[in-house]
Amino acid sequence: MATGFDQDQKQPLGIGLIGTGFVAKLRADAFTNDSRSQVVAVTGHSPEKVQTFAQAHAIETVSPNEQALVQRSDVDLVVVCHVNRDHGAAVRKALEAGKSVVVEYPLSLSPKEAGELIELAQQKQVLLHVEHIELLGGLHQAMVEHLPKVGTPHYVRYCTAVPQNPVPEKWTYHTELFGFPLSGALSRIHRLTNLFGAVRWVASQIQYDNAAVPPQNRYFKQCRCVAQLRFQSGLMAEVLYAKGEQTWRSQRWMDVEGDHGALVFEGNQGKLISADGETAIEVGSRRGLFAKDTAYVLDALWEGRPLYVTPNESLYALQVAAAAAESAATGRIVEL
Repeated sequence: MATGFDQDQKQPLGIGLIGTGFVAKLRADAFTNDSRSQVVAVTGHSPEKVQTFAQAHAIETVSPNEQALVQRSDVDLVVVCHVNRDHGAAVRKALEAGKSVVVEYPLSLSPKEAGELIELAQQKQVLLHVEHIELLGGLHQAMVEHLPKVGTPHYVRYCTAVPQNPVPEKWTYHTELFGFPLSGALSRIHRLTNLFGAVRWVASQIQYDNAAVPPQNRYFKQCRCVAQLRFQSGLMAEVLYAKGEQTWRSQRWMDVEGDHGALVFEGNQGKLISADGETAIEVGSRRGLFAKDTAYVLDALWEGRPLYVTPNESLYALQVAAAAAESAATGRIVEL
């Protein structure tokens, strides 16, 4: 895909940041530490936080809003890293201005809008990259390497549980700002579709504060989402995503059972179980993944190298997550 950049230009690419949170800080550091890029402008929801962020990262320009930022002539690449609900609108503004875009997953909470944005990027002939750093992490890389050793995989269990007490009133605990849990935390689905392919049907259930519907103020103290996925291959997967005040134990694990063995990963530990016994698996670090993702983006823009994930792959995971949301709302199995 064309990027719109002159590969012989001497000046670093101008980066415009939308967002001032934790990920925006990691992005600012990563782009600043690479001579091929320079963060030239930032904007966000809170003028005070934007000003503080700009001073902390030596960013000269504070844009009053997203539209002003994407229209700047010195901005080549817009990086969207704020609340999930607003991703789609911000990406559209940047693409319509002819800018390349990096956006933290999800591209949009709406699969329809996400598809439209992918088409718009193709029409504008600019780069659109949806971050999926879970694919770069040690667990996923170890899974890819050792998965053939279990033979044909038939059953997967995947759990992420995060205790939080007390829960703050922040956007990640707001149903409209964060989105349906498996859409907002899309990597839980995308890891599976990346490893195991197309999904046949999805069944899902949701609890917010021990009820099937969100609280009236939309801020929740506890969320549990359970989904069953049947893949086209016949593989069955169970996914649990939970966070909040009634999640009492931190859990991050994934099991894969096949006809020749099983892979078991918990935290940073992994092992292969087979008829021959157990073999420990080294799991690489989760540190520095946003820097790796940023390097991939700059390699793509400067040298035309392929990225490690495509927007369409992310879109498919979002469509599976949307099917889970529909199942949770209707109580029915949803076919894809």
